[in-house]
Amino acid sequence: MNKVDETRSLIIQTSLALFNKKGYSQTSIQDIMEATGLPKGAIYRRFKNKDEIAIASFEFAGSIIWKHFFEATKSKVTAAEKLIAMCHVYQDAVNNPPIDGGCPLLNTAIETDFGFPELHDKATEAYNQTLFFIQSIIDEGIRSKEFRQDVDSYSLASFLFSTIEGAVMASRLSLNNEHMLHSIEQVRILLQHYSEKNQG
Repeated sequence: MNKVDETRSLIIQTSLALFNKKGYSQTSIQDIMEATGLPKGAIYRRFKNKDEIAIASFEFAGSIIWKHFFEATKSKVTAAEKLIAMCHVYQDAVNNPPIDGGCPLLNTAIETDFGFPELHDKATEAYNQTLFFIQSIIDEGIRSKEFRQDVDSYSLASFLFSTIEGAVMASRLSLNNEHMLHSIEQVRILLQHYSEKNQG
């Protein structure tokens, strides 16, 4: 049983790297066979098709990202510190992203607009989970009077999440982390603006 689980894990981990770097449509079962060193039968005994592998790989990617978010925020005290810490997970988006190939949510969202509704639904679910997590941190800051009471937590969470995803894309496209660093600095300034201490 352990051997089966290890083989399944190998398929998922290897496929995640392939999908995230090459794209789902450009990755074949043959690519997965070559990268894992496994025969076709070993793969098809565990997964019906490439779609199943893609969904399992995306779920695995989510667990990695959430682990990074948890580690980044667990020792932070204020809401602002937690939000900045989440941004810092991608501070070296060019050379050392949490997952090789960039943000799997961003990559998957772009690639699955059409043609793979199951994976698109998984990406939407992951987006919403992250968005609501960011919103919950902002709400925590409002309750503790760290942020002003008139802050729209959902709107701010949407903006922060979109800013970081955009900065990941810009950094990877230009092979320069300055876009991520500029975004983190602007997020820091924005959060200071929303601070209860700065109220009228």
